[in-house]
Amino acid sequence: MKALVLDAYNKLNYRDFTDPVIQPDEVLIEVKVCGICGSDVHGLDGSTGRRNPPLVMGHEASGVILETGGEVKGWKAGDRVTFDSTIYPLNDWFTLKGRYNLSNNRQVLGVAPNEYRRHGAFAERVVVPQHILYRIPDEVSFVEAAMVEPIAVAAHAIERSGMKPGSSALVTGVGMVGVFVVQLLNIAGANPVIAIDVDANKLKLAEKFGADHTFPAGEENLPEKILSLTKQRGVDFSFEVAGYTETVNTCIDHTRKGGTVVLVGNLSPLIQFPLQQVVTREIKLTGSCAINGEYEMVLDLIQSRRINVSELISAVAPLAEGADWFNRLYNKEKGLNKVMLSPDPEIVKQWQQKGS
Repeated sequence: MKALVLDAYNKLNYRDFTDPVIQPDEVLIEVKVCGICGSDVHGLDGSTGRRNPPLVMGHEASGVILETGGEVKGWKAGDRVTFDSTIYPLNDWFTLKGRYNLSNNRQVLGVAPNEYRRHGAFAERVVVPQHILYRIPDEVSFVEAAMVEPIAVAAHAIERSGMKPGSSALVTGVGMVGVFVVQLLNIAGANPVIAIDVDANKLKLAEKFGADHTFPAGEENLPEKILSLTKQRGVDFSFEVAGYTETVNTCIDHTRKGGTVVLVGNLSPLIQFPLQQVVTREIKLTGSCAINGEYEMVLDLIQSRRINVSELISAVAPLAEGADWFNRLYNKEKGLNKVMLSPDPEIVKQWQQKGS
């Protein structure tokens, strides 16, 4: 089969690659669409340490089942599916406690840290176990279904927060996941929703998709402005969706006493942390890792058109052109949001006709 392979850091090649072989509990999927995640872009140069070449990246995908293993039940060839990015063991203690995203020996599709190598979906075919599959509703396209993963990450973060309707919320870092946090906060009844980012274009998107107030990082008199929007207390909940010292501290600074900060971004392995401020103001910090069963809910939201995905997609391009699109994202080309790659010429053609 053909695949887009990270053969060395900063070197992506569209080339022949070994066909995946299914195990008894797995299915073989013909990939229709796979989205380029920000973590894939950061993995391109090796900065994350989690994508050691050679590797087929890609974990935001949709497709059609081609073949099922002998132990697979309830699925058949021809089924339209998407799948979780986390491949987790069913007999793990954390899985049995309903926390499969924390399970020991879990793997992430399209990732290769030192502990394992799991090839992903920037390829014509991919293999996944049956227990991470989700059926795509007829009203949801393959392109839309490939967006479920980042939305589910955002949904999990809000679930972790314990937020109630009417709570005020701040989102720092409104890239793709951050914009979906904004959208879902609106659905969950947050008021007001405030967004902060260094990128003016991202702030425009956040406003378009539901942020009541947006501020550039470093805005003059920002503390006073946020206090004025939150009854002079600070926000009830903050969502950090970047992963840097500055953005984490921004969340902590603007969260009220007794409030909650949810840490979603993890681009930096270590940060400087204002310990005394957190302790003396009794701020609750919680991490939010990946997804824990939010896929079905997100598919329902897309099907009902309660959440908007199409307007965030900048391009659906041939998988063969993937290296060029990766470089454009890596170089932070202005105006680019989500880029989807497809091995299927018909899907690319349909999207281009839609946009013309």
